[in-house]
Order: sequence, then structure tokens, then C-alpha cells
Amino acid sequence: MDIRLELVVLPVSDVDRAADFYTGLGFRKDLDHAGAEGFRIVHLTPPGSPASIVIGDGVTDAVPGSARGIHLVVEDIVAMRKELVARGVDASEIFHDAGGLFHHAGMIDRVAGPHPDRRSYGSFLSFEDPDGNGFVVQEVTDRIPGRIDAVVYRSADDVERALRNAAIAHGRHEAEIGHEDPQWPAWYAAHMTRAAGLEPSRT
Repeated sequence: MDIRLELVVLPVSDVDRAADFYTGLGFRKDLDHAGAEGFRIVHLTPPGSPASIVIGDGVTDAVPGSARGIHLVVEDIVAMRKELVARGVDASEIFHDAGGLFHHAGMIDRVAGPHPDRRSYGSFLSFEDPDGNGFVVQEVTDRIPGRIDAVVYRSADDVERALRNAAIAHGRHEAEIGHEDPQWPAWYAAHMTRAAGLEPSRT
């Protein structure tokens, strides 16, 4: 049975202030529901994300601002920092860890700047929401094989780009084998799933 992490509940003290902060980051407001006795739930989704956050009144008894280490993943951390700063967020400088792929807690072993090789999973920045809930932004450009189990295209342009890249690679493939490949659909499927970080189907 598949198990998907889809929702993180964040403790906040002022729902409207927090909602304005997250929509100001580009999060989509999916739901803003007020119920009986002051209950309120606001559901927000980061752009391109299958997972969402929930804030509200009566949705958690955690102390506002006590959430830590929530990771957001982007393909270009330098561009992301510029965007955060432009949106008024007090984002940290980009950093990497002195001794490993993943960062230590707090400020331990932080080294200024992206990973020297710009290695996927190796560059970070941090910021907080108005209550102090802590986020880390991580740059991921090449997925570990098997890390994801679905190919998601966010637009027709993404699909076109993937098809064009596959067509170029398939042209090289047929030049190497010296003839037209009658199994080209299977070849395209395997190529596109590998490019997306998936293991090609064995069937």
C-alpha cells in the first residue's frame, strides 16, 4: 500500500497574518473554512507541490512557532533566495554542510555558499514565518533513483521539453545502433522515467 506524506499542520498565533505570509510566497489557498466555536482551517499548497500545509484555530495544540526543519525543495536555490528576498522574507545566506550531504541542526557546521560542486541535495537556506516556524530550502537537481514513483509535468511546456529531449537522445541511440528502433515507445518511456529520477519499468 502506498503511503504519501501530504499535509503538515503548522501552529500559528494569527491565522490571517500567517495566511498572508504564505500566499505572499506564492502558496495557493485551497480552503479557508470557519466552523463552530471559533474553529478555522486554512489549507495552502506551495507551487508545484503535491504536499500542503494547514494553519488555523483549533487545528493543533502545539505552541505557535514551534515547528522546525520543514523542508521545501527547489531546483535553483540562488534564484529562490532572490525571490524570497524580493517578497520581503528574511532569508539566510545560502549554505552547505562542512561534513556531509545533509545539514546539521541549528548553525553547527554551516559553511557559507552553495555546495562547492553544486551537488544535488547539498545546498540550503533557511527562513521563518511570522511566528517563528522554521523552514529549510534545499536544492535538488538530480533525484536519487527510486526517490519518486510518479512523473509530474506542471505544464504543456514541461511535457514538450521532455519529449524534445527524448527525441534528441533517441536520435543518437538509433545512430549508434545503425537502424530504426522498432521498440521506440519502450525506449522513450525508459529514457523519460530515468530523466525524471524514476527506475524504468521492468515489465
